[in-house]
Amino acid sequence: MKNKKISRRATATCSTCNAIKRVLGSVLCAALIVCQIVPVLATDEYGDPIVTATPVPEEIYHTDYYTQPADTDSIEGWVQGPQIEGESAVLMDMITGSILYSKNADKAQYPASITKIMTALLGSENLKATDKFTMSETAAHGITDTQSSSIYADTGEEFTVEQALMAVMLQSANEMTLAIAEQTSGSVKKFVELMNQKARQIGCTNTHFNNPNGLPDEKHYTTANDMAKIAHAAWFNPMFRKYCTTVYYEIPATNKFSETRYLLNHHKMMSGQTYAYDGVLGGKTGYTEAAGNTLVTFAHRGNMYLVSVVMQSINGAYSDTKSLLDYGFDNFSRAAVKEKKEISFSCLPAEKYLIKDYQHCVLFYSMRTPSVALPNGTDTDSLKKNYTIKKNPAGRPLLTINYSFNGHQVGTARYYPKNSISDLLL
Repeated sequence: MKNKKISRRATATCSTCNAIKRVLGSVLCAALIVCQIVPVLATDEYGDPIVTATPVPEEIYHTDYYTQPADTDSIEGWVQGPQIEGESAVLMDMITGSILYSKNADKAQYPASITKIMTALLGSENLKATDKFTMSETAAHGITDTQSSSIYADTGEEFTVEQALMAVMLQSANEMTLAIAEQTSGSVKKFVELMNQKARQIGCTNTHFNNPNGLPDEKHYTTANDMAKIAHAAWFNPMFRKYCTTVYYEIPATNKFSETRYLLNHHKMMSGQTYAYDGVLGGKTGYTEAAGNTLVTFAHRGNMYLVSVVMQSINGAYSDTKSLLDYGFDNFSRAAVKEKKEISFSCLPAEKYLIKDYQHCVLFYSMRTPSVALPNGTDTDSLKKNYTIKKNPAGRPLLTINYSFNGHQVGTARYYPKNSISDLLL
């Protein structure tokens, strides 16, 4: 009897175990099904699921001028230029004056603040850096636009010319351009006349300035080609170079302002700046709604000194400028041209009775070896020469030799008069 009770208990226990196993098996199966249906999501620190998605590439925006080919692409044997966003642009080799890249170079554009290159050039030519002056009411408060670039100079505040020109080139201070104009010419109106006169002397053909700062004005315009000529002329003024290439400058406390003014060059391709580019020396930025982004940049690598001008562009014109400088430095080089130091003429034997030293009659001489800017690997012997006599306001006429590559000028040699025919006569 006792054995039968034990057997019944064992049977009941086994039945209970089997029931438990069936329940556990059902739970595990349900869990597996749920795990297959519901994904396990990673969560953030707040317990919310972290949702990830495949990023959709942003649409790249280009201006209407991006696909327009450069004018220089039409030169046979020339290196094809890069695509840029700006409507107008020029890349010039400053030593030879050769245009390496041009696009709508002669189209009139609003320059915005790159106008200040001309203002700073005239200030550098006509004023002494250490001279002091006092801000007039018309200079300090002559510009009413509250968004205008400024160092907030006040009436009666004293500055040096150097401080004013640093403020013009680094901070793009518009009121200081009025001060420079007044100190140079006595009034802004007369200074603007001087600006236009200087532009004509430099060789500008489609430029008219109407103020010294580039603020919007329908009668204030220039071209990329003319602006390159102005920048080229300015670069060879040592005082302008100082202002143009300075990255950081301090104006100490003045009689009207108790704190130091800290000026940082706005050109973002200079060393230590956001878009720093190896070789960039300086330049000038510009922007108005009508002008878009304008940018002038001076750069140097090896034996190449380049100036880039971009007008009516976007995003600061920095990507355009990088493309142009890469194009210039990577594809062109400057080469010397073998020329005689002196240009003489031959005389007939009978002329020995009329001309002094008839066997060596020198008319012109050169002070330096001429050079040209050409696509890499181009032989200078393939160049054509064109001789011209040019008037010289300072004295005797000059002889120039223009070197061209398939019709495109790539350099110039200048010869100075040594003797006139009358000097050679006995």
